[in-house]
Amino acid sequence: MSTGENTTQLALKAAQRAIEQANIKPDEIDLIILSTITPDFFTPSTASLVQAELGLKDIPSFDISAGCTGFIYGLQIADKFIKSGQSQCILVIGAEILSKVLDWNDRNTCVLFGDGAGAALLKKSKKEGIVSTYTGSQGDLEGFLTIPAVSLRNPFFKNHSKIENHSYMYMNGKEIFKFATHIMLKSIEIILADNKLTIDDINYIVPHQANYRIIDNVAKKLKVPPGKFYKNMNHFGNTSAASIPLALDEMVRKKMIYDGDRIIMVGFGGGLTWGAILLNWTM
Repeated sequence: MSTGENTTQLALKAAQRAIEQANIKPDEIDLIILSTITPDFFTPSTASLVQAELGLKDIPSFDISAGCTGFIYGLQIADKFIKSGQSQCILVIGAEILSKVLDWNDRNTCVLFGDGAGAALLKKSKKEGIVSTYTGSQGDLEGFLTIPAVSLRNPFFKNHSKIENHSYMYMNGKEIFKFATHIMLKSIEIILADNKLTIDDINYIVPHQANYRIIDNVAKKLKVPPGKFYKNMNHFGNTSAASIPLALDEMVRKKMIYDGDRIIMVGFGGGLTWGAILLNWTM
């Protein structure tokens, strides 16, 4: 958990590490996409603050809000920007300080979530990296996973004193478990079918790090060993949009991934949102 760092500071550290590992100059970056549900401000965007801290000027920078699927959404957007020719080098960040939206008296949430940030750089290349993407959403009208925003308070609404919105996370764990198990399996199966692959063609699946039981349940339904899904939530908890890039970074540092490996990243989260990406790992 953060002991004082804000979302921008964590995002900046992740960005600087990604730039260093990619061995590029910051001014090569021509777009920043940052996913977060815990921004430091409604405006300016966290992406714009990171842009300023990196000393970059005159490039588009924006935040997206897709919950725990945010990094997947960010990669999908970046992929389209590059393939359209509008961008050559894009910084994609997932960053969260979830500790500031947790009710520390609610044991259904406060023991599950963590703070973190991860980043990746996408560049135009002759090698195919992102092969296929799939995303979707379904409005959470039942309020299974929510963080309220600012209440309506203005001179034209006479009952505003009765509204007491606290910006704490609420989660219906049972419903989210059912949703996540179904949608993770569906997302993986769609990616496999779209690319005429079987699960045996995939080296690793890097899921959103929410819950061991969700991941192991999906592994069982796919009839693969649980070890095919990389898991590290025992170290970091559920870090929302940061969880997949943190897991991927850890795998790289452990030298678990090699050139040519096929990886599926799969996420689900508030919105409700979901998505998956098939990636050919290239260095």
